[in-house]
Order: sequence, then structure tokens, then C-alpha cells
Amino acid sequence: MPTTVLSSPAHYVQGKNVIAELGTHLKNLGSTPLLVADDIVWGIVEDALGKGFADAGLAVVRVGFGRFATPGAVDGLVETITSGGHDVIVGVGGGSAIDAAKAAGHLAGVRWASVPTAASSDAPTSALSVIYTEEGEFIEYRFFPHNPDLVLIDTQLVANAPVAFLVGGIGDALATWVEARATARGTGSTMAGGRPTHAGTALAQLSWDLLHENALAALDAVRAKVVTPALEAVVEANTLLSGLGFESGGLAAAHAIHNGLTAAPQTHGLSHGQKVNFGTTTQLVLEGADAEELADFVEFSTRVGLPNTLAEIGLTAENTAELRAVAEAACVEGETIHNMPFPVTPEAVVDAMLATDRIATRVRVERSLPAPQMHHAKH
Repeated sequence: MPTTVLSSPAHYVQGKNVIAELGTHLKNLGSTPLLVADDIVWGIVEDALGKGFADAGLAVVRVGFGRFATPGAVDGLVETITSGGHDVIVGVGGGSAIDAAKAAGHLAGVRWASVPTAASSDAPTSALSVIYTEEGEFIEYRFFPHNPDLVLIDTQLVANAPVAFLVGGIGDALATWVEARATARGTGSTMAGGRPTHAGTALAQLSWDLLHENALAALDAVRAKVVTPALEAVVEANTLLSGLGFESGGLAAAHAIHNGLTAAPQTHGLSHGQKVNFGTTTQLVLEGADAEELADFVEFSTRVGLPNTLAEIGLTAENTAELRAVAEAACVEGETIHNMPFPVTPEAVVDAMLATDRIATRVRVERSLPAPQMHHAKH
């Protein structure tokens, strides 16, 4: 029988204003934490976080961060950990800062914690980092022997963040069940290193259910900058449930197509979750999903504000070279698209992307949804 694996963080904390408690939780992990945050994030969290650190008797030591988790950024953090004698590193802010902190903590042999300030991806809970070039092109996944020692997310910070961040997180999380069920049907492995557990697959489906029940109300809460039960549910779905679900349930075509899209300059400026959602819609087409399920997904993701057409990710059907390059990158050896329960070729991916564009455009007309708007990448 195949080996199944479930992977999870040691401790997960979620709630309104819990950023003030970070010092208390970190004190259980080490005595000399290093905080990694860009200037914008630091301006948001410094006061509340600093008070909590003072109450816990910890010194506040923070280094800045750029835009992407690059090999150079990770190596620089390792040097800072070593030279400063830090015993725990804390990624504060977006997914790339957290990924860089995890990768650096692993290389330096210290403990690490994830403190997202928006529910914009499911990266914080995982035992892996996504590494990019300086331009934001996907390079590799880096895997670690354990998950973060702590994940802490303050839902008031999520409510105060731009609504686009939560939209992107919903896009990332919606892929989780679609990919997990495909992995379960096939013979591939999960990021945790084995076949999916029933628990991992069930958590992926729970994330999907909570999002369909609460996403639109949660977006309204963020627009009002308030914390509601709907927002709490979506933050948990985006962060914890999607994180456990993708890592222990399995990734498939949606994230592989996302990785391929990072190589197309026209898509630059889009969030991870936006590109993933186009990948999810394409995966549904690729696997021949029920027509009603596909149409319902197009409608729901459109109402959330996620792209499901080529125009919305900066491409057209005439961009044949770019579409071919995306498909080939999505199908390279070792990519998660090979977790699909049937062989997938670049030709099939190109055809599915073109069909996705036509289907989504038609559904949006039939259901009186907003027409797609062309995304123009900033150069």
C-alpha cells in the first residue's frame, strides 16, 4: 500500500488584534528573533508588535525585504541570522517575505514563524518556499523537513488590507479542492511527500465549501474594514485549510499553469491567486468537468473578481508563442500537472487555455456578468 503523509504547522493562531500577542508566542521558540518585513508592512505592525515584544522581554530586530523570494534574498537573510546570533526568524507580510524567511531559517538551522498581514495565499503554513527571479519568474520549489513553528494571522490586519489581497487569496484557495480531488484520482504525490491522506483531501473540500458560503460577505467586510464571522471563515479557508489541503492533498494543473504564466511578461503585475484562478478554470476544461460545474465556477470567480479569460491575464488567442511557452513550462518534468489522473501534453494545455477563454466569455454573457477587461502589464 502507498504511504500517505499529512504535514502541518506546530501552532496556528488567528483572531482580531492577535499581532499584539506575537512576542508572547515567539518567546516559546527563541530569545533573539529576527523580523523580516518591507517598509510598508513594518509601518502597519510596528507599534502593536513592539508593545507585545516589550511585554515579552524580547528585543525588536527587523530587516527590510524586497519584492520576491530570490536566491540572493534568502542567502542575505542567512548571513543576517548568523551574524546577529538569531535563533528564530519571522516572515511578516506577504507570501514572498514569508517564503524567504522559511528558506533562510532552514539553511541557518533556526526555527521560523509566518505572520501574514493579509490572507492573500496559502503559503504561510507550508514546509516549502517558492523561489523566483528578480523579475518574478518561477525558478523552483524548496522543500523543508518541517512546517513553520508558528503561524499567526491578525484578522483586523486582513480587514484593513486592500481588498485585492483577499481576492487573490480566494483565487489561490479555490484551486485547492479542484487540484486535491484530481490528485486523489491519480497516482501522484503531494508536496508533503506521499499520497494524499483522507484528512488532507477533506480539508481541501472544507476550504472550498467555506469560500462558497462566505467569500462575497467577507469581501464586503474588508471593504468596510471590519472583522465578521464570514471574514474569519475565509481567512481560515485561505490560510490554514488551503495550506494543509494543498500540501497534503496535492497540487495538479492549476498551479503548474500558474508557474508557466510567470514566464509571460504580459501577466506581470497580477497576483499569485489571479494567475492560479485562470489555471483552475483551465484545469476544469482540461479534465472535462461537468458543464454546469464549470459555468458555476466561472460565475462565482467572476463575482469574486478573479480572472478566467485570457484578456484578464494580459494575453489573447493570437499570442501563440507565449501560450506555447506557458504550456511547455507547465508540463516540464516534475511539475505538478503530472498529478492529473491522465497524461497531459503542452498541446492539450494550449487547447484547454483557448477553450477556457471562449467558454468563460460565453458564460459571462449568458449570466449577465461583467465583460472581461484587458490586463496591461507595467514595464
